[in-house]
Amino acid sequence: MRVTDPVELFGLRLKNRIVMPPMNTELATEDGAVTNDLIEHYKARAPRLGLVIVEHSYVRKDGKLSPRQLGVYDDSLEEGLRRLSRAVKSTGTPVFIQINHAGMRAEESVTGTRPVGPSALEGTRELNVEEIREIVEAFRQAAARAVRSGFDGVEVHGAHGFLLNQFASPITNRRRDEYGGDLEGRMRLPLEVVERVRRETRGKIHLWYRLGADDRQPGGNTLKEAGEMARMLVDAGVEVIDVSGGLCGSRPEDVGGVGYFAYAAHAVKAASGAPVVAVGGVRSRQDAEEVLSRWNVDLVAVGRAILDDPSWPERELA
Repeated sequence: MRVTDPVELFGLRLKNRIVMPPMNTELATEDGAVTNDLIEHYKARAPRLGLVIVEHSYVRKDGKLSPRQLGVYDDSLEEGLRRLSRAVKSTGTPVFIQINHAGMRAEESVTGTRPVGPSALEGTRELNVEEIREIVEAFRQAAARAVRSGFDGVEVHGAHGFLLNQFASPITNRRRDEYGGDLEGRMRLPLEVVERVRRETRGKIHLWYRLGADDRQPGGNTLKEAGEMARMLVDAGVEVIDVSGGLCGSRPEDVGGVGYFAYAAHAVKAASGAPVVAVGGVRSRQDAEEVLSRWNVDLVAVGRAILDDPSWPERELA
């Protein structure tokens, strides 16, 4: 198996095993709308890739992370999103969009409201059950917009210390109701989101999940919990698990080297049986080949190298 080999996953045909993962560009408008610059950014990089996953897009205004983050929170954004999906697909490469709520990581200076999270920590406000249900509905509506906008799939963001990861982790989730406590309680919100998104996407487009598999902090989730979470997600309808860091983020200081989160992808695949994406420090085709063969993963994400150089796919995958 090589990175240039085609693969089919649940009916999704990819011409190779290289994925451009979601990376924030700040090329949207201040209202989160698609711009021509954003379209050109993705269109320039898409040819020859197996899959493009568009950057994390906020499902509600209180879940916005940065001033010019892409949005998927309102029907008025669909025209631009449709232009974006068509532009990428015109290159012959399928395209997903990642949907997200920043939770405690949002800032009042950006959203105009106090940040919310599973528990009242670090100046954030604890969500009540009714508000949690409203957030689940926001994810559902975002998925429906992705379907109508012509994307080939949706990736739900449950990693990098954002809201769904915050609920899953015992470090940030101190609740004593049904949305806290043991792993089953902490995963209740992520699973409710997946189940509602699955209803919108089933038979139409694909559903992946970005899993924060390792918090890399004392008292946080480890690979043991990651395996259990992955099994729950697969049972709820997730097709492929995109494995990355948890509360430690996407580029923790204490790890490095080629495929620095591939160990977690390997563990998640072994525990769940699901196809996985490995990520972290992959800069060349040789790096990707090494990760693919060493860790027995299905797909390899190449992020910063493609972000820095739009010609990377043409050069490395020719």
